[in-house]
Amino acid sequence: MNTFHFGLQAVLSKAIGFFQHRGAEASVPMSWGDYLTKVVPTAVGTALDVDLSNASLVFISVTFATMCKSASPIFLLLFAFAFRLESPSTKLLGIILVISVGVLLTVAKETEFDFWGFVFVMLAAVMSGFRWSMTQILLQKDAYGLKNPITLMSYVSPLMAVMTAILSLAMDPWHEFHKNVYFDSTWHIMRSCLLMLIGGSLAFFMVLTEYILVSATSAVTVTIAGVVKEAVTIVVAVFYLHDEFTLLKGVGLLTIMLGVSLFNWYKYQKFKKGQTNEYGELMSPSTVTAKYVILDGIDFQDDDT
Repeated sequence: MNTFHFGLQAVLSKAIGFFQHRGAEASVPMSWGDYLTKVVPTAVGTALDVDLSNASLVFISVTFATMCKSASPIFLLLFAFAFRLESPSTKLLGIILVISVGVLLTVAKETEFDFWGFVFVMLAAVMSGFRWSMTQILLQKDAYGLKNPITLMSYVSPLMAVMTAILSLAMDPWHEFHKNVYFDSTWHIMRSCLLMLIGGSLAFFMVLTEYILVSATSAVTVTIAGVVKEAVTIVVAVFYLHDEFTLLKGVGLLTIMLGVSLFNWYKYQKFKKGQTNEYGELMSPSTVTAKYVILDGIDFQDDDT
């Protein structure tokens, strides 16, 4: 299913990009070095994020997996610090601590705890932090010529589809495919393909929206605010799939949401005072609306130049 979704994203992004670029100025050519060191790792990280998240659901519940995946902002901030997308501060470290405590509370006394399921979902959280940091670099740096979200998607989606297909061929029980209730008759195959087409289309627009938001703000802002989406997933899983939801998990979820709220308040205060931009640079109030820049070594690459 993931291969189908990624393949559909590749086809749609290529098609839209073709019509977008007709009559447009030539984009910045990308070197093979940048492709192999920037685009390929981003695609691999994205594919592993999605594949590991889905693999964890074989062992643990949707609610438990979603709560653990809420730790993604922690790893995202760490990668943002490492790639100099975010300046470390005591307040940010405190926010990381609050979210970490929330995750620990959701894991504590989990009756359906499974070691491999937990490992898979936490590795997915690490990959999520890595891939969104790399996505921000590709979207916000002129040198790579991928500032258009559709163009970036057309680069990474084919690689994601190929990698997921290889993993599926190596790990999925394809010898039992014909016995699956979703593909054991012509009608079931048609229905399953239609559902995958609808799901893939929704995934395309969701990812495109996320890319647009990252290009306009930052991966940190989008991912931490996206924890709200995790809360909605948990509510749906509890009421629709009847997943277990204890008081301790509720406290953990509220703690995570508190960490998210604190981060959003922290960013709002910085922009309101006009002290810094998204990456910790000093700014005057008159330049708060300017495009963000990525710290790269000792040089500053302005997106508007």
